[in-house]
Amino acid sequence: MTAATAAGAIRLVIFDVDGVLTDGRLHYRDDGGEYKSFHVRDGLGIKLLQRAGIQAGIITGRRSPSVERRAAELGIEHLLLGREDKLQALRELLAAAFPQWVNDLSAVAYMGDDLPDLPAMLAVGLGMTVADAAPAVAARADWRASLPGGAGAAREAVEFILRAQGRDDLLEPGP
Repeated sequence: MTAATAAGAIRLVIFDVDGVLTDGRLHYRDDGGEYKSFHVRDGLGIKLLQRAGIQAGIITGRRSPSVERRAAELGIEHLLLGREDKLQALRELLAAAFPQWVNDLSAVAYMGDDLPDLPAMLAVGLGMTVADAAPAVAARADWRASLPGGAGAAREAVEFILRAQGRDDLLEPGP
């Protein structure tokens, strides 16, 4: 099955954060806090998914108030922080919120960039990655963005899915 065919069936997209929604760099402040930079185009992409009736979620290995804030701003209800076993986290999310997909993940896409993401990417209907993904991840992904993480790669993935579903109307400027 081609990536475009798989994208046509997607109803839920899960994103990793560090290296996908951000550039993967960690910024520590002297007071012990940290901050992350998110690309505004990725945020609009997630909003476009939601307008198309496709759910969005986040599974990340780190705990971060910045991620919680960004998820709240985007209306992402499915948020799992501090989860190093991404596949187990995905299974838990599906069991709790989408039991219809527990045994058939063909309606689920996962976008990751590094080795902890690979088991989840391989389990779903559409495994996606960023241009600067770890080589082992890039080699196994069903689809790869031309942009690096944190630079609009998630938006590119969203547009790929929406086009595969014939929802180009969402990608055009409104009146």
